[in-house]
Amino acid sequence: MGSIEEERPLIEEGLILQEAKLYAEDGSVDLNGNPPLKEKTGNWKACPFILGNECCERLAYYGIAGNLITYLTTKLHQGNVAAATNVTTWQGTCYLTPLIGAVLADAYWGRYWTIACFSGIYFIGMSALTLSASVPALKPSECIDTFCPSATPAQYAMFFGGLYLIALGTGGIKPCVSSFGADQFDDTDSRERVRKASFFNWFYFSINIGALVSSSLLVWIQENRGWGLGFGIPTVFMGLAIASFFFGTPLYRFQKPGGSPITRISQVVVASFRKSTVKVPEDATLLYETQDKNSAIAGSRKIEHTDDCKYLDKAAVISEEESKAGDFSNSWRLCTVTQVEELKILIRMFPIWASGIIFSAVYAQMSTMFVQQGRAMDCKIGSFQLPPAALGTFDTASVIIWVPLYDRFIVPLARRFTGVDKGFTEIQRMGVGLFVSVLCMAAAAVVEIVRLRLADELGLVESGAPVPISVLWQIPQYFILGAAEVFYFIGQLEFFYDQSPDAMRSLCSALALLTNALGNYLSSLILTLVTYFTTRNGQQGWISDNLNTGHLDYFFWLLAGLSLVNMAVYFFSAAKYKQKKAS
Repeated sequence: MGSIEEERPLIEEGLILQEAKLYAEDGSVDLNGNPPLKEKTGNWKACPFILGNECCERLAYYGIAGNLITYLTTKLHQGNVAAATNVTTWQGTCYLTPLIGAVLADAYWGRYWTIACFSGIYFIGMSALTLSASVPALKPSECIDTFCPSATPAQYAMFFGGLYLIALGTGGIKPCVSSFGADQFDDTDSRERVRKASFFNWFYFSINIGALVSSSLLVWIQENRGWGLGFGIPTVFMGLAIASFFFGTPLYRFQKPGGSPITRISQVVVASFRKSTVKVPEDATLLYETQDKNSAIAGSRKIEHTDDCKYLDKAAVISEEESKAGDFSNSWRLCTVTQVEELKILIRMFPIWASGIIFSAVYAQMSTMFVQQGRAMDCKIGSFQLPPAALGTFDTASVIIWVPLYDRFIVPLARRFTGVDKGFTEIQRMGVGLFVSVLCMAAAAVVEIVRLRLADELGLVESGAPVPISVLWQIPQYFILGAAEVFYFIGQLEFFYDQSPDAMRSLCSALALLTNALGNYLSSLILTLVTYFTTRNGQQGWISDNLNTGHLDYFFWLLAGLSLVNMAVYFFSAAKYKQKKAS
């Protein structure tokens, strides 16, 4: 039996270890800049405010986006192609501006203050949009019989000015809020890591609760009680989103900004170019890395060396001059292994990232061509006239059903076969989503084939009248799309948070959102090209203002084919992907 003197260091060591576990060890701080106490900050106790913020903000966003094409065609009097192009271009911009918010969050402001500042811009845009649909001088004139006067330049400026302020505002929120929520869980604690995986499911659940209200109640209000009220209600909910976010401030854990990620990436490229003639040592331990527990990048853990992209390792080779001088401070000449690995991670992510572009082009059809297809069908259910855009409710209902089903049943079942705590890896989950998206486009094409056949049989082709086939036949394509979202989009959220460098999480979230932007732009490009090539020689084209004379089914089959090719490329790239290893 050891002496008291021998046992005391062991006891003290145990007490220190126990005390350390009381605090988060992932580099986060509390409101006062101190290590956060786990019992009083973060975890699920902070998440209701973040989830409430996201729910209300998404209600506001989808309150505008969900039925925007109807406003453009019925109030601004635009044609189908022009309106669809405007919608997808705006939605694309909403997913492009997150690059601005992400750089500000990672480099300077941190995620909390970025969300706070851009929320104010968002609210101003919502208010401007409400005024454009409420104030008589700012509202476009109504049609007189078949004559529909164009909106004035001032009316266009007010409407599209508010619309693009919303796009800018959402750019500071989208890349930060999911990462900020995940920051509430200590990545060094195995129990909190499991809870973080569940957080992403419920985060997406909150998004769709907001979307459910928008695509059902708000769409009906907009088309039956007026667009001023229909835009005003989302504006109020945006105010509630801001309030919910600030209420949770004392409970949050904050990650310090780590400096400009663009600068660090540029330093690696420049340093490796400057040392292009230097030979990389076989022993990776000879490459430059700080001796401290944490990396030289604020708020970041060290990342272990990998063997791919070895040319970039030249940036971490210590030259004879640097070794003799003992000066390792110039990051434009010498970078740490962690800094080099940050760029390698982005390169490895690229093929996985690119798969989201085609998927997002498919998803964009829910608010464009699916709505137009619905308007050409029978929208009456008994005596109730169902707005076609309200069918987006079935997509959100599908997500709301699939999220708890996935979290409570599919994960435990999949865990038995895969041995993965989360059921599926992020890459496996995204692959399933890509496969389901192919089925969605096929379902939409089949419905359109039946609709066109019935239009021909009833002599409705030239008149362009809605075909007496219930709009409820669109439910399967919306429901399948919802399932694809749960697998792909949530897997994408988790993938770009977990696999990204610690100090680039907002940027990587923005890159994930960029696929939505590019997907919307791709959808606009495909629409433009299809219209150009199918209307030559005086033909009606696949997508005409009278859908009964077109072939929207061909357009859906085209997207299904592109999705199939995309899935094959994704599986090939995913098989070669190397996971990040943080020390």
